[in-house]
Amino acid sequence: MPCSRRQFINAGIAGLSGSALLAGRQSQTQTPAGFVKVSGKDLIAPTGEKLRLRGINLGNWFEPEGYMFLFEGGPQSPREIEAFFDELIGPAAAAQFWKEYRRRYITKSDIEWIERSGLNSVRIPLHYKFFLPDGDGFEMLDAALEWCRVSGIWVVLDMHCAPGGQTGANIDDSWGYPWLYESGQEQDLLCQIWKQIAQRYRNEPAIIGYDLLNEPIPHFPQLQKYNVDLEPLYRRITAGIREVDSNHAVILEGAQWATNFTVFGPPFDSNAIYQFHKYWMKVEPAAIGAYVNFRDRYNVPIWLGESGENTDEWIRDFAGLLNQNDIGWCFWPYKKMEKPSCMTSVVKPTYWDEITAFAKLPSGTGNAEKRIASRPSMEHVKAAFAELLDNIRWENCRVNAGYLQALGLKGS
Repeated sequence: MPCSRRQFINAGIAGLSGSALLAGRQSQTQTPAGFVKVSGKDLIAPTGEKLRLRGINLGNWFEPEGYMFLFEGGPQSPREIEAFFDELIGPAAAAQFWKEYRRRYITKSDIEWIERSGLNSVRIPLHYKFFLPDGDGFEMLDAALEWCRVSGIWVVLDMHCAPGGQTGANIDDSWGYPWLYESGQEQDLLCQIWKQIAQRYRNEPAIIGYDLLNEPIPHFPQLQKYNVDLEPLYRRITAGIREVDSNHAVILEGAQWATNFTVFGPPFDSNAIYQFHKYWMKVEPAAIGAYVNFRDRYNVPIWLGESGENTDEWIRDFAGLLNQNDIGWCFWPYKKMEKPSCMTSVVKPTYWDEITAFAKLPSGTGNAEKRIASRPSMEHVKAAFAELLDNIRWENCRVNAGYLQALGLKGS
């Protein structure tokens, strides 16, 4: 979408005042009644009661990930998966597939069941491309927010795939490097998209806040030079948001996959939440000690925005540790294919093993002859994709009772 993307950047910069382009402005906000607000270390619901978030991530909806389709050894990022599906069923059929996929993957029924299970919140990972002029991101979000508002589910909007990429890995759909930190144009676009989102939803009470960047800056030694750029970028995005929206929190993730809080100085916004992610570590107080200390030092809320992808026993123990330390949480993910480490699993379609085997072959047009000779039959491919669209519906998914029990949830 290069043409519409450039036009959007140019139009957006014209709409940003000087204060939104400054990196260091102090922001003080007054959150009115009707919205969740920050009060010291706590979140306060509109009722005046303390709010501890218990939630789930709606991953694989706006931003497909290869492992959730069982593509181990195959395409992983959204663009790689989309190219693979174009190859399998053709660009026109793939475009229609994705439209229907997004319509079915998360529905009113999913949100209602999430609420019945005992959760009170969801985090919605977003891809920036859906918020360009020809994208349908706002249409999707409008529907989801309506379902959440009716069901009493709080929402965090998460920029999972930012312009240019904030990680350089598959999860941000980048080109293999976090160009966001090198490109003023990409930063301009990110600021404008967030300002547009905030403008549209400034009066939406179901939203808790805006998660500005997901898991910025990997642990790779060559990329940690960008740590010093993270908080200035957060300040800049926040300044633009605050021009149009003082009702919602900004949510700030640490560097190195949201694990490193040493990149932060004293809080620069009075309505901010600090978010960390933790995977695959020993469950013990030391695992969260740095975040608890940060909370105590600055008197700010902290929140576990992602964790999981582990055994039910590990998830139970970690959720228990978080509860003991008065930390709200949002586990990952809600739904994926076949695997039980989620709330509900998509049943693997017939012939899907043929597709996953094909996905592992060397890719690129230089391997076209071998790939064409090794393709599953068109009959099997079409049948598998049609079945997948049926299987992702909530009523056709398999509930994982052990996962629900690990989080202290109800199963019906």
